[in-house]
Amino acid sequence: MPGDPDRFDDLFASFGKVKLRRMFGAEGLFRDGLMFGIVYQERIYFKTSDESRQAFIAEGTKPLYYRFKNAEGVLTSYYELPDRLYDDPEELAEWARAAFAVARNKSAAKRKTGSGRKAKNKPSPAAKKKKPKKRR
Repeated sequence: MPGDPDRFDDLFASFGKVKLRRMFGAEGLFRDGLMFGIVYQERIYFKTSDESRQAFIAEGTKPLYYRFKNAEGVLTSYYELPDRLYDDPEELAEWARAAFAVARNKSAAKRKTGSGRKAKNKPSPAAKKKKPKKRR
């Protein structure tokens, strides 16, 4: 499980500072508050779009398969980083920029359309006021 929070600094030096946050038995890879990757069992997975996913598939990598105490499944929006990129920080930075762009675009789309949650119907302040009693 997670170790040193700075253990990927050298690997991501060409991309920029990343932060790791524990989440659900894994760690999220963040930059500027956006999660663009996941570290699970010391393997890195980047966020993908339909288009960017093709490069991962061409490299023969697989989507993130997770298994926790009470859940297991596949996250097809996250694909494993090809092994060769662990030895090539410059090219890894290109892949990381692409994953970050996917995360940024998804975030912008959410802001544009709303979070998907319905707003609660709150009565207006005028509706809260008591109506005056009628005189007889």
